[in-house]
Amino acid sequence: MEKKSGNPKLKHELGLLDGTMLVAGSMIGSGIFIVSADIIRNVGSSGWLIAVWLITGFMTLTAAVSYGELSAMFPKAGGQYVYLKESYNKLIAFLYGWSFFAVIQTGTIAAVGVAFSKFTAYLVPAVSEDNILFSTMIGSWHFTISAAQCVSIVMIILLTFINTRGVKSGKIIQNTFTITKLASLFGLIIFGFIMLKGDVWHANWTNAWSIHKLSPDGSIAGYTMAAALGAIAASMVGSIFSSDAWNNVTFIAGEMKNPKRNIGLSLFLGTLIVTLIYVSINIVYTGVLPLHDIATASKDRVAVAASQVIFGNIGTIIIALMIMVSTFGCNNGLIMAGARVYYTMAKDGVFFKRTGTLNKYAVPSFGLWIQCLVAAVLCLSGRYGDLLDMISFVVVVFYVLTIIGIYILRIKRPNADRPYKAFGYPVLPAMYVVMGVAFCGLLLKYEGKFSLYGLAIVCIGIPIYYFTQRNVHEKADMAD
Repeated sequence: MEKKSGNPKLKHELGLLDGTMLVAGSMIGSGIFIVSADIIRNVGSSGWLIAVWLITGFMTLTAAVSYGELSAMFPKAGGQYVYLKESYNKLIAFLYGWSFFAVIQTGTIAAVGVAFSKFTAYLVPAVSEDNILFSTMIGSWHFTISAAQCVSIVMIILLTFINTRGVKSGKIIQNTFTITKLASLFGLIIFGFIMLKGDVWHANWTNAWSIHKLSPDGSIAGYTMAAALGAIAASMVGSIFSSDAWNNVTFIAGEMKNPKRNIGLSLFLGTLIVTLIYVSINIVYTGVLPLHDIATASKDRVAVAASQVIFGNIGTIIIALMIMVSTFGCNNGLIMAGARVYYTMAKDGVFFKRTGTLNKYAVPSFGLWIQCLVAAVLCLSGRYGDLLDMISFVVVVFYVLTIIGIYILRIKRPNADRPYKAFGYPVLPAMYVVMGVAFCGLLLKYEGKFSLYGLAIVCIGIPIYYFTQRNVHEKADMAD
């Protein structure tokens, strides 16, 4: 570990604006520009498209204001990992941290990195995913490395390096890129409303609450009640992934000014801004594109199709630039926040010891680099799409456990200092728990393969945890 004098400590350099920009910037990546195509194919109507985004927004806001109580009680680096440890035990917290490292954060970083490179290819065709630089067979697996994968890895390495130079460096990039993309998105919404097409709007919002499967060929298939619920749950995989990472600000609580106040406010303001943007953009989609065009958008790039209607041929370039800015800023927030979880885990003796040290810039550089390594491997694997299908299930399971933890801590520590109490307690947190359990149950029933894979990744952490604990106890015995 590099030192100047004494042991470096986390620096309190982030304020309310920085926290809010981290929440909004980490949430908005590439999903809002793409996933509405799949949602429309599942639910088949404008009303249910907006309903899916509203349900997701309600769940996200409810979780965010509930987390405010926990963030005020435990204003420490590590966020959700710390809340789970305090509510339950170190094993549950470790399983979250392990899943976070193995798939949740690193898989998201990889996917956002690849999205960045795919849209960069609009402007620089040489970095397209179709430009294969290396190809070989490994057993029955055709392994390839494309220019797009290389660009995504370079982007992840660059942002990791910048964040090893101190939290202030990461903060400047986060605020700059988040403010830019928020302004761009508001511009798209404003011009979209100006260019709304009356005939398209009328067609899309006539019989807007009929839920059915809309096939690319235009055919429609009805649902039973149970199948309709499954379709809504499947649709929410995309919207939840697009709305995830709002909790990243809790991971950097150790570097926030007045964290007891600013973490909770950042969570509320950031998630509210993003929810309003997401719902508004989807209303724009339904006002400029027929449902069939949303469902059949090339490579699901709904925003590109909408932008071409709004801005003409230059719309493709505008959206490409917007997504490049959006994904670059998103990955900066994910990379900055993620390493703080590994740092706290190492302090608890359940992760690589070196991850619990800070460099001379007072940031956990080793944690940043191993996160970079895993994300790069996931980029090369070409399996990041499958990983993302697992993420929504695993993420919501841990969100539900964390919010249940509010009730547990109210019983275990009734007299603990609570500078902020969960808004709408006990009703709103309970509503989130019910909705989260229902979502996970429907995913298990209708998307069982990937949900079970995600659960398997969590369970792999159990023997790893006990192995780390055995080593800790052995070292303690030797010391005695």
